[in-house]
Formats: sequence, structure tokens, C-alpha cells
Amino acid sequence: MRIVTLLTAARGLSLGLWVMIGLMALSVGVLFKARRDTGDAVVFWLFSPEHKLLYVPLLEQAEGGMDRPLDMQLMSVAAIERRMMSGFFGGLPTADLIEVERAVVGRVFTGPLESVGFLDLTDRLRDEGLLDEINPPSFGPVTSRGRIFGLPHDVHPVLLAYRSDIVEAAGIDLSTVETWDDFFAAMAPLMKDNDGNGEPDRYALSFWPTQLDNIEVLLLQGGGTLFDEQDRPVIDTPRNAELLAKMVSWCVGPDRVAVDIDDFSATGHQQRVDGYAIAYLAPDWMCGIWKMHVPKLAGTVKVMPMPAFEPGGRRTSVRGGTVLGIPKDASDVDAAWEYAKMLYTSPEVARQMYELTDIISPVSSLWDDPVYHQPDPFFSGQAKGKLYIEQAPHVPTRTSSPYNRQAVFLLRDAAVALSEFARREGVYDAQTLEAEAARLLAGVQARMVRVMERNAFSAVGSEPEEPR
Repeated sequence: MRIVTLLTAARGLSLGLWVMIGLMALSVGVLFKARRDTGDAVVFWLFSPEHKLLYVPLLEQAEGGMDRPLDMQLMSVAAIERRMMSGFFGGLPTADLIEVERAVVGRVFTGPLESVGFLDLTDRLRDEGLLDEINPPSFGPVTSRGRIFGLPHDVHPVLLAYRSDIVEAAGIDLSTVETWDDFFAAMAPLMKDNDGNGEPDRYALSFWPTQLDNIEVLLLQGGGTLFDEQDRPVIDTPRNAELLAKMVSWCVGPDRVAVDIDDFSATGHQQRVDGYAIAYLAPDWMCGIWKMHVPKLAGTVKVMPMPAFEPGGRRTSVRGGTVLGIPKDASDVDAAWEYAKMLYTSPEVARQMYELTDIISPVSSLWDDPVYHQPDPFFSGQAKGKLYIEQAPHVPTRTSSPYNRQAVFLLRDAAVALSEFARREGVYDAQTLEAEAARLLAGVQARMVRVMERNAFSAVGSEPEEPR
């Protein structure tokens, strides 16, 4: 009788619903078939063609030394996220190893600790000495409630890249610059209106309130934070308001020192060549982007530690990142772990990664490798790798909160609102802007609390919303 009832109900379904049901069934079937077709291989999902290119030679060398082969499956970041989350929260099969972007991995920490889909690696890391070998702050994106659920692929320290040819031709010495105030004072001679259009021909810094990632970079550099160690939102702090007001003050008023230059567009690259901005916030991977897409900059740029917000303050920050996790339902956890260590702690991969992408390894025992200490002709003969490595231990530790990306979007919105307030009211100095910054951040804090309260498992009491 129940079957008859179900069949009767099924006849009433629309064609669209039948198509959706069919596609869902097909996708599940494909996932299960893909898992069966790999045979004895350890299945590895990754999103970066460059990473795959780095791993292939090492795997060829290791062939025969591992109990099971590695099946690398390249797919988009979005596809990995969908399949990973469907596996962790929907019971569908996943891979044995998954390489994930930092912006994505936080979503696996939405529920209670026991529901995290990645294997807890804390004890393995400690027992095998890797907690001491790997740069401690780099574990931040995969650390939740004191436990570590993955290996970091990188460090991504941020330095200040600048047009050394323009600076040095003007006789400006940046070796004595310690703070942002020092830097902007040193750049003042270059920010002149020589063509009479009412604006400087050059600006000191490429930064703007709409630059989502760079707002987080500067907030972290200055000791700001969006979540505490218990993943509770702490957005409306006096320090965050102070930093937000400082950043916005650079971008408003007749004496502004910053300009909006896109990181990746052809227009932005041409503006770099033209020297429209002197300096840029540059994580290590940005150096590789410039070499590939802006070859005309070769020999005209150098890097230096970021100016601090106060004397003695942090001279670096962090942007981006990739991590590697082992799902709890991996077909062979031990084999997956051996591959994870091979790929992420290999001197050969680290060396080739720097040569190909300018990214430094998080494994501190590899930092003496000569590859990091060679002069780089693109960066005017500097030993650029050494300069990034010097700052690597000082990068700020980042939260793994699944709500972090949403909070950064809201922080960006607050920065835009503060800049509009500054122009409307004619208020441009940072100290005067702090009160309005505090008011805006209080609104962001209240919104994040409301969102998180809808999740029974969060520290304040919902699955993160998609940023709008």
C-alpha cells in the first residue's frame, strides 16, 4: 500500500523535479563509480595545475617505494568544496587526500569537533616532530579548538614591494623607515602634481577600502582580530576601530596617499609599469604573478619589510594559503599520511615550488636551502627569498572560523562606509575617524552574533552565509 501511495505521489512531480532527482542520482553514482575505479590508488583531489606539476617528478622518483599509487585528480576550487562538504555532511564518498584553499577550509569547522570531516593530525605531528619543523603560525587555518586537522602548504608572508628605480632616482633612503608614517613622509617628494590636473602624478601605496584581502592583511599586521581563541566574534574592539580609521585615512581627503590599483587586471599591471603607485602589499606568490604578467617590471622593483603601525610593531602580514587534509573516511589513512608528508615536507618540492612560483616552504628546516638566498634579477638582485623567510616566523596566526570570510566582507563594507562618511563630513584624520569606525564595527559585531546564534554548535550559540 505504501508503494502505491509513493507511486501515486510521484506522478504528480513536475518534469523539472524529475530532472533534478535524476541529476542527483547520476552525480551520486558518478562519485561512487569514481571511487571504485581508482582501485588500490590513494585518491588525491587538488585544484592547482602548478602544484600537480611540482608533485609529478617526486612521485616518479618514489615509484615502487610506496605501498599504493597516488591518483591525482585536478578539479576547480568550487568543485572540491562542493564534493568535500557533501562528503563530510552528507555521507558521500570523498578522496583520501584533499588540497583546499584557506578561504574554503574553515567551512569544515562549522559543527562540533567530532563532526569535523578531516582527521585530527595533532598527535601524529607531535610524535613525528613536525610541530617543531613547520612554521607554527602556518597551522592557524587548520587549527580548531586546539586540534590540528591538516598540513600547511605555505607561509605567504607579505612584504612591501616598491618601485626602487623611482625611489632611488629621487635620492630617497628607505632603510631608516620603520612605520607607515615614516614611509608616507619619505614618499612625499614623489606625490606631486607635475601635470597640473589637481592630483598627484604618483601615489605612495596601492590600497583602497574596497580591497577585501588587503584590508585583512593590514588588520592582521596591526594586531587586529575578528575572532578570539574560542571562535567568538571580537570585531568591535578599540584596536580594530583604530586600525580601520588609520587605513581609511590614507584614502580620503586632499592629502590622501593611496590609490586603487587592481592586483590582477591588465589595467592594474599597466599602472604598475607606469609607476602610478610606488608600493604594493606583496605576499610571496605575488612575485611570481608579476614575473609572469608584468615582465616590464624586471629590475625596477625591490621588497622590504612592511612598515609597522607603531615603532617596534610587526613588519609583515599574511595573505592566501593552501592546506592538505586527510578525510576520516580515507581508504588507507596511513598511506595518505605518508603521501602528505612526502609532498609537503620534500626538499625537492620546496625548491621547485620557489623556483616556479616564488612561494617559500613552511618547513623551517629547509630555509637554509641556497635557492632562497640567490640574487633575483627581477627584484634588482635582492636575495628575495631570504627576506621573506626572515619575516615568516612573525606572520600573524589566522583564525579557522567558518565565519571569517563573511566577517571580512562585512569589515570591507564598514571601511567603504567610513570612507563615505569621511568625504561627506570632511573629516580625514585617523584619530577623528575612530568614533565612527567604532560605531560601524559595533554594527558588524551585532550582525555576526545574530548569524552565529542561529547555529547551535557555534561559540555564541548557523552555517555561514554566503558573502553578498
